[in-house]
Amino acid sequence: MTTSTWQFLGFPIHCLQQGTSAADRPAVLLVHGFGASTDHWRFNIPALQQHYEVHALDLLGFGRSAKPAGPSYGGALWRDQLVSYVKERIGRPTVIVGNSLGGYAALAAGAALGSDSAGVALLNAAGPFSDEQGEPKGWGAITRRTVGSALLKSPILQRLLFENMRRPGNVRRTLNQVYIDRTNVDDELVESILAPSRDPGAFGVFRTVFDIPRGQPLDALFAELQSPLLLLWGIRDPWINAAGRRGAFQRHAPANTTEVVLQAGHCPHDEVPDQVNAALLEWLDQLP
Repeated sequence: MTTSTWQFLGFPIHCLQQGTSAADRPAVLLVHGFGASTDHWRFNIPALQQHYEVHALDLLGFGRSAKPAGPSYGGALWRDQLVSYVKERIGRPTVIVGNSLGGYAALAAGAALGSDSAGVALLNAAGPFSDEQGEPKGWGAITRRTVGSALLKSPILQRLLFENMRRPGNVRRTLNQVYIDRTNVDDELVESILAPSRDPGAFGVFRTVFDIPRGQPLDALFAELQSPLLLLWGIRDPWINAAGRRGAFQRHAPANTTEVVLQAGHCPHDEVPDQVNAALLEWLDQLP
């Protein structure tokens, strides 16, 4: 596997690449969720790279990428990062696969790329619909629901929350809440989440989760998307209420949408990787 550093807005971004480029097959770009990294695709890259040129990157503020204080973190920033990566590093039509927050960024980037998007696959994507009232079902909502909005205005309490949430036992307990099958909630997974939290700037990025802008609605992005779409659900996800939100996705998704439902939680690619890899490859292989 080739690891490299790419510059986005002057900041170093950690990237992975594996597999062989083929003229008749698109590249695949994997995008992690909030608090995760390229390590979260540990069971997917080996399977996908046997058939496709596979890329993965750490979003700005996460993983092994820089965690600067200056940027305005949110969907627009990460959309622009993905679009820039596809244009600068891949240079051909690309399928973007994203989980949770990374799903929202993947959809926004796919819509912005136009004909350079070969497809978008959403694994339990976060983000709002325009007809939703109140708080969108996303990364900020998860945190607010967990700790209560009253805590979020105090930097001191935010710091205490940050220190508490990055304790190994608490990380494991949180993962156990969102993995239905806990077999893969192992020491490697826990450390992959803990390690970036020790980096300088990690707390500053953590604080931004409470104020991330709502972002462009999912239905507006669906309307702009020109490429095929895969909705891959861990339908037992307690964080985004996947079973409840599935209907909204079905109502707004474009006509060229494929849907796969798996008995898994918020991170199906890591919880049931064999099933996700099979579904992704079947869908990828039939793309025009």
